[in-house]
This record gives sequence, C-alpha cells and structure tokens, in this order.
Amino acid sequence: MSDAHIGETNTSNTCAFCAIIRGEERADTVFEDDISLAFLDRRPLFPGHCLLVPKVHYETLADLPAPLVGPLFQNAQLLERAIEEGLQADGTFVAINNRVSQSVPHMHIHLVPRHKKDGLKGFFWPRQRYKDEAALLQIQETLRSAVNRIRSR
Repeated sequence: MSDAHIGETNTSNTCAFCAIIRGEERADTVFEDDISLAFLDRRPLFPGHCLLVPKVHYETLADLPAPLVGPLFQNAQLLERAIEEGLQADGTFVAINNRVSQSVPHMHIHLVPRHKKDGLKGFFWPRQRYKDEAALLQIQETLRSAVNRIRSR
C-alpha cells in the first residue's frame, strides 16, 4: 500500500474513490453496506456500468485481505443480479484491473450490463494465440509453480 494512507481509517488523501467514500466527491451510488460502495461509472461502456469498491483503501485484489474477499464478491453477485433484473440485461461482464489499465489505484470491480449483439466483442484488447504448444506448456508450468510457492508461504 502507498504512503498516502491516513492513520487507522486506511484511506488515501490522493485517491478519487476514497474521496467518494468520504463524501467529498459526488458519485451516483447504487449500493452501500459496511464494507463496500457501488456507484455508476462516469464513463460507462454501457448504461448501468457500475464500480464496486471496498470502503477501505486497497490498491489491488492481491492487497485485499482474505476476510473481505467473500463479502465483497457476494456484493458483486448481488449487483450482477440487480443489473440483469433491473436493466433486463442478458448478462454481465465482470472485471478487475490490477495496475495496468487501473485508472484509479483503488481496488474496484467493474460490473457491466451486456445485451446480445451489443457490439462488445470478447475482451477489449486484441487476443493472440500462443506461439506453439511448448510456449503454452511453459506458461502453464510457470503459473502452477508460482501458485504452489504462494500457497506454501
């Protein structure tokens, strides 16, 4: 976490989402509980695109303490259901950026309503195949090893 945190409140002086959580900046809130806040994205992919943020400042998903993961994602499930039901969406796109493409360094979950033939194709960036089977297997083994190292800590 950055040095910008303030005492026990664990917020950042420079974080736009922390300012929203503190009530210093306007947001179009759609949900709030003790641990999180959800509001409409100001530059939505589609109307109803929400951002769900923990009220405590954590920069990435990896920084989020394990006891908050379940409750935060239960709130994401609730919002996903509300988007589909309330907006008659055919589905949702749920995403988290960590560092790269993370315009605000405060962990947040994007919940985007989807409709068949809405023009959004797959991911938002060009997709590519692995060079060959050996390259795929090397990446697979590298990730498996990293998972095992992290789990054994």
